Amino acid sequence: MDLATATVRKLTPGCGAEVLGVDLANPTNSDMEAIRAAYRDYGVIFFRDQKLTPEEHIAFARRWGDIDINKFFPANGKFPEIAEVRKEKDQFVNVGGGWHTDHSYDREPAMGSILVARELPDAGGDTLFADMYKAYEALSPGLKETLANLKAVHSNAHVFGAGGAYKSSDQASRFKGESLVGEAVHPVVITHPLSGRKALYVNPAFTTHFEGWNGFESKALLDYLYAHAARPEFTCRFEWHDGSVAFWDNRATWHFAVNDYHGERRLMHRITIAGGPLG
Repeated sequence: MDLATATVRKLTPGCGAEVLGVDLANPTNSDMEAIRAAYRDYGVIFFRDQKLTPEEHIAFARRWGDIDINKFFPANGKFPEIAEVRKEKDQFVNVGGGWHTDHSYDREPAMGSILVARELPDAGGDTLFADMYKAYEALSPGLKETLANLKAVHSNAHVFGAGGAYKSSDQASRFKGESLVGEAVHPVVITHPLSGRKALYVNPAFTTHFEGWNGFESKALLDYLYAHAARPEFTCRFEWHDGSVAFWDNRATWHFAVNDYHGERRLMHRITIAGGPLG
């Protein structure tokens, strides 16, 4: 029987937890139980001092489900499962530089993303996270009732499409798949399939409007929800170091890559794990 080695430590009162004492290249069964419980309970979990090869990164991801091969990000050489999140020294625009959740524009949104630090600036390049369980729970009963039966439209055309944000930036040459853009409709409030808790499921990057409402009608309420969900008491800030890994649940968190390191290179490897419908 495996001896338990994992220790879970809350990162901040608002969001996230660190899982200490595990080797993601060779986790024991008891380590995996602790990791699964922390992922369920906190929505985003962090690991330090890991030495994952690309093959080990892929192997760990496959323990959680099928890998979603990214349509838009450049792949890492011989590993199509790994998407590169890169900013070169001379680039001004970073990837993910605003609050969002990955793949909400898919009909079956991604379950989670596992991000491994490969090259880091001397300082900066942190990632912010926000807890959508806590954001939902802090809403008034009246607003919860208003949102209960609403659905929202999520699209990626304005981000990854031919006329989208990245194609008009200095990241343009690295992105692909502009013809593969699309949209999906999801409940504004989901019951999380793993935890059974309710979470707010809209985000500033990809949610365009409420189903049956026009953009002008939707904007005021969406802007309020975005400002509410990004309140400091629901968020945390993760400082990357060599060997750092973050694993977040796209159905329960937002994240924001801080762009404060111009003139330095930052390279991360991301694997996205496929999910299911959020009906």
